[in-house]
Amino acid sequence: MSVSESSVTSSERAGRIIVAIDGPAGAGKSTIARHLARHFGLLNLESGAMYRAFALKALRAEIPLGDSAALEVLADETNIRLEPGEDDNRVLLDDEDVTGLIRNQTVTDAASRVSVFPPIRAWMVRLQQQLGDQGGVVMEGRDIGTNVFPETDFKFYLDASLSERKRRRLAEGVHDNLAARDERDSQRAAAPLMIALGALFIDTSTHTPDQTNRLIIAEFKRRLAERKP
Repeated sequence: MSVSESSVTSSERAGRIIVAIDGPAGAGKSTIARHLARHFGLLNLESGAMYRAFALKALRAEIPLGDSAALEVLADETNIRLEPGEDDNRVLLDDEDVTGLIRNQTVTDAASRVSVFPPIRAWMVRLQQQLGDQGGVVMEGRDIGTNVFPETDFKFYLDASLSERKRRRLAEGVHDNLAARDERDSQRAAAPLMIALGALFIDTSTHTPDQTNRLIIAEFKRRLAERKP
């Protein structure tokens, strides 16, 4: 696990701008995170891409996705980095650019399965915290506001009806079993999907991305003003 084992204290992170966006698949997190990152000049860290990169490595190594011990050993030998690109992040797996290899259904499904194991999530949380501590970031995922950066003042939870989320995924050419993913995410023992304390809940079912952006930007500015002496 190629991250520092030393944890970063809450006080060291508290002064940094970290925007946490959580929610289930298809709620619009990635679209909103990209926009906010550009709008405020922050780094967009997509936690899902990091899990997919690790899942890709597990698939290549032909490790059973239910073998927690073997996956933990694999994580010890894995380095994952995100670098800003012209449009989206570049995802580097052991220095290989795998950005174009992790956006298929097989890898997405595998990522959902390997992410349920506490040792894997603990490793990924340390890595995400290390990346987030390098500067102001927008990070979206399933447990950013509850587990990765619970002390941030800028927490948002996006959701939408299951039917609307299915429609969006199909429009992207993705045939997810969203109900199964929702159940895995919400029922897992390690950092289950839930609304973080202090998060602004937004139902995006009937919102355009632009409407959601305006809501979040207004709330971000309000919370930023409250932090000032």
